[in-house]
Amino acid sequence: MTLAVTERVKQILSYYSSDNPGTLTNLARLMMHGRLAGTGRMVILPVDQGFEHGPYRSFGMNPDAMDPEYHFRLAIESGCAAYAAPLGFLEAGAAKFAGQVPLILKLNNSDSLSKLEPCSALTGSVKEALRLGCVGIGFTIYPGSSSRNEMYRQLRDLTEEAKAAGLVVVTWSYPRGTNLSKEGETSLDVAAYAAHIAAQLGSHIIKVKLPKDRIEQAEAQKVYDAQKPARATLTERVRHVVNCTFNGRRIIIFSGGETKDSDEAVLEDIRAIRDGGGYGSIIGRNSFQRPFAQGKKLLEDIMDIYK
Repeated sequence: MTLAVTERVKQILSYYSSDNPGTLTNLARLMMHGRLAGTGRMVILPVDQGFEHGPYRSFGMNPDAMDPEYHFRLAIESGCAAYAAPLGFLEAGAAKFAGQVPLILKLNNSDSLSKLEPCSALTGSVKEALRLGCVGIGFTIYPGSSSRNEMYRQLRDLTEEAKAAGLVVVTWSYPRGTNLSKEGETSLDVAAYAAHIAAQLGSHIIKVKLPKDRIEQAEAQKVYDAQKPARATLTERVRHVVNCTFNGRRIIIFSGGETKDSDEAVLEDIRAIRDGGGYGSIIGRNSFQRPFAQGKKLLEDIMDIYK
């Protein structure tokens, strides 16, 4: 049975009034699918880590996850809003699992074999996303990299093409580069800035890392000192990032980060995202690096917090 689009979903769709009916339909499909259907919140399963970090580093602790079909089943059985992956993983299961979970094709990826300034390679296309029946494309930008302007240009070109084809644009916005300290990558001012950049580039859904109580930029520090926005708790910092992303008029979701030792540590972050007004999470390693039943239960527990 098809669920009626809820008032909350209609409200969120109204934030994207310049988009065509095709894109709005695919955005609605994301928000009306799975365990959180109709709530305006979403949990997406991303599995690009094999490309980004290497297969055994990513899946060696749970060898079953070497199989591309594993991740389709995990996303479907847990009730995720979508499954996002590079071309190869999606091609390996898109036909078998057609129509069972919305798909997002990750169009760029980088590997960990080079330590140069971060700049991902194009590894997919809008045409391939359409061929595989995807609702959207995914793209990573690295604000702070010396190659950022080229990444912004690529994203703008792909965004224009994707929107014309009725697809949703999901942007991973990860500050990184020689001009940022390691701690600065998750500083509050930088995380908020990264989310805002992705929104200005036309993204529908934006993924950033959870922000720390730290300010990286000296000029930003002056404003934070003068205005004193609440930022002592993670909930307050999430709320600040949401506010900096068009005052919450863009879907902003937060990464799960590296694998945590306990489920409760993951769930504590989820409560802070919920209470700070975040739209949801994109949880990869913390789910697929566990045995299937444990990963599925964790995803279900996360979604139950967001309900």
